[in-house]
Amino acid sequence: MYAAACRPARRRAHRRPVAALGVLVALLLAAGCGSTTETDPVWQSAPQGSPGSGSAAPSPEAKADEKVISLSATGDIIIGNAPNRLPPNGGKGFFTSVKEALEADLVMGNLEEPLTVDTGTGKCGANSTRCFQFRAPPEYAAHLKDAGFHLLNQANNHGYDYGPAGYKNTQKALEEHGLEHTGAPDQITVVDVKGVKVAVAGFSSYVWSNSLVDIDAAEKVIEKAATMADLVVVQVHMGGEGSEKTRVKPGTEMFLGENRGDPIKFSRAMIDAGADLIVGHGPHVLRGMEFYQGRLIAYSLGNFAGGGNSLSNNGRLGWGGVLKVSLKADGSFVEGSFASTYMNGIGKPVMDPDDRGLGLLKQLSKQDFPTSGATFGADGTISAPDAG
Repeated sequence: MYAAACRPARRRAHRRPVAALGVLVALLLAAGCGSTTETDPVWQSAPQGSPGSGSAAPSPEAKADEKVISLSATGDIIIGNAPNRLPPNGGKGFFTSVKEALEADLVMGNLEEPLTVDTGTGKCGANSTRCFQFRAPPEYAAHLKDAGFHLLNQANNHGYDYGPAGYKNTQKALEEHGLEHTGAPDQITVVDVKGVKVAVAGFSSYVWSNSLVDIDAAEKVIEKAATMADLVVVQVHMGGEGSEKTRVKPGTEMFLGENRGDPIKFSRAMIDAGADLIVGHGPHVLRGMEFYQGRLIAYSLGNFAGGGNSLSNNGRLGWGGVLKVSLKADGSFVEGSFASTYMNGIGKPVMDPDDRGLGLLKQLSKQDFPTSGATFGADGTISAPDAG
């Protein structure tokens, strides 16, 4: 796989050369081409309780590009809506049914509500119509921790439902429970996962996040992220909403007068800039998946949880799932899977024995991406199209 000693390994074309510096140094050192008085950060194990903790750090002789880590992700998460639409038992056990499916070295979710007290700045006025605002008590961050989540995305249309104070309260609540967050403008969250540095950035069409609409600016965020980590993951809230919004088509999508981005153009541009995985959500329904430049794009993972019936579970609106992928430290796709879930009568996520979400993904991926669409096995395994 590697050239002769003291020659750098080839990296994929779309990653900027600076991003390979840490890996290059480690490879040269392992080959005896230099020395250092400090342990290179790429080999440091994660702190206790952080993503990937519990595993010994690899030896310096290990080749960084051969290291493999697993990542899982979900779509929209609402645990409940305070004060009157909260789940039973204070939310305890809310994620029990799906906890095993979530397990991965890095577990991510799209948090579709602030975790805050009432700040007095809710976005919906007393006479508002077709306006939805959500919040759950700050202590509900403990339920996300118990479920196994490591990182939550705030870049979505409900992140500011209770203004800047509610947004900051959410970050504080997550941090108090050892959870990472991402999605603020210029925020690139870097976590160490079994010695592999993973950068995660969140995008939406709103001013409280990195811009989905300004692709030039978004590319700069990803290019910077690629210099900070081995792997780059994009969390993005994009596309129109509704049960009929399952299809992905070229062009800009509008919803209620808002520009919700051009999902295909944006996603592919982020991969060209250095991203290794695109995790989409926003339409409240599942959308197809495709491979571009060997990287997986999941255009929407649908609704995952809508506690207190905050999200409709009518038909396709109730279907979601857990995406799990394994990637090498150089971004290469190793394997993937999709586990179907649905929201039950009180909005809790549970496993779907009928695999309705998986069936829909198979159909949509073939329809919308006939040459680049992901292929799905009967057990939910994901393969690139040229892999059968």
